Amino acid sequence: MRDTDPHIFIYDRCGIDRLRARLRIDPHDLRRVRTALFKHWQTGTEAFAASSQRSKSPASTDLAAHVRIHALRLHDRLDSQIDGATKLLFRTEQDLLLETVLLRAGTGRTTLCLSSQVGCAAACDFCATGKMGIARNLTAEEILDQVLQAGQLAASRRQRLRNLVFMGMGEPLHNEEHLHKALRILTHPDFFHHSPGRILISTVGIPAAMRRCAIRFPRVNQALSLHSVRQAVRERIIPLARRYPLDRLRRTVRELNELQASSGVDTVMLEYLLLRGVNDSAGDARELIAWCRGLRVHINLIPFNPIADAPHLKGTDRTGREAFAAILKQAGLKTTIRYSLGSDIAAACGQLVRKENARGS
Repeated sequence: MRDTDPHIFIYDRCGIDRLRARLRIDPHDLRRVRTALFKHWQTGTEAFAASSQRSKSPASTDLAAHVRIHALRLHDRLDSQIDGATKLLFRTEQDLLLETVLLRAGTGRTTLCLSSQVGCAAACDFCATGKMGIARNLTAEEILDQVLQAGQLAASRRQRLRNLVFMGMGEPLHNEEHLHKALRILTHPDFFHHSPGRILISTVGIPAAMRRCAIRFPRVNQALSLHSVRQAVRERIIPLARRYPLDRLRRTVRELNELQASSGVDTVMLEYLLLRGVNDSAGDARELIAWCRGLRVHINLIPFNPIADAPHLKGTDRTGREAFAAILKQAGLKTTIRYSLGSDIAAACGQLVRKENARGS
């Protein structure tokens, strides 16, 4: 497939419609291409070839020469030998690296962990991506291309993407414009038509942006990376917590409960990374219970993936995680203990990008 006009992406409805009118292409041809790409996960070459064979218009073959499908180039792929996770390493046109992780849980459900930025400005102490700093936001096309290429890979394995989670590189709500554009296309019937209820936006907590997202996309789930309900502790591991204190975040979670109640979103997810001696005591659990009182939340307890830039942080062992969870469950809080996938391929966000950058320097 030739990309003679790199500015017209398949997602650009207005640009594509102008192109279609200029080339006198049957609208049904374009619809067939989109269906082949976004519903059947065919490659661009396959989708355009199939449409051309079925079309009565000779000009339809010109569509492939003017429309761009991919915004990213696949640089590397690593498959876990332990649990079936796959890490995809992509390059942007500016030669920047980003990561996308395809996860297949024990239930058989396939989840795609998406990146929204190259690097991250939040600088959380426990996060490899935060230690990188921020390079730039990803465009909507770059976000969507992660879904398309991962979906094509999953389809080749007779799998299908079920859940999309923005838990990869970057703070999604620092890239609000492109995130919202990507969400519109992901859920639009003419494109991916992905259920908004199977999309999750994870944020360290930016109240105004969380509200805007809930208003525009009330059926899309949100997760707050909480990690502690002690303000001093949270500030130590999440610098952005100084700007958005816990009482404000709690009000925001309550507002989201109210805004999304009629849309079928029952809870806001609270992510809680258990760090030994930092936030994993019985007292921490009791304070978390008090903070959650009156809120509709689901707590995800997450194991810590050690990173070289934070040798002072240690994860809570399995016994400790289970004891912490038992206290929360006894208080009636919905609680899930998560387990890491892809440990043998450095599936923690940003780890492989940092290695590749160091290798190329």
